[in-house]
Amino acid sequence: MAQKGVADLMFKISDLGRKDIINVSDGVKLGAVKDMHLDLDSGAVKAIVLQGPKKYFRLFGAGQDVVVSWEKVKKVGQDAVLVEI
Repeated sequence: MAQKGVADLMFKISDLGRKDIINVSDGVKLGAVKDMHLDLDSGAVKAIVLQGPKKYFRLFGAGQDVVVSWEKVKKVGQDAVLVEI
């Protein structure tokens, strides 16, 4: 089996906003990427922040944002990001 190089593991942060974030535990789409937490010394991603679900047909505000530690990200694919929370 071929070993993946660094280029295979790189992606643009802006691309995450276009991908579905899916929980592998139950297959539920979790929401859009709203923000990211970065380690400024190393440049490594520490967590992704997902926009909380809208409530009551968007009339009464949104739910709590969800912070997903980067260790919980299992796979970044072409169309989706799989996380386990």
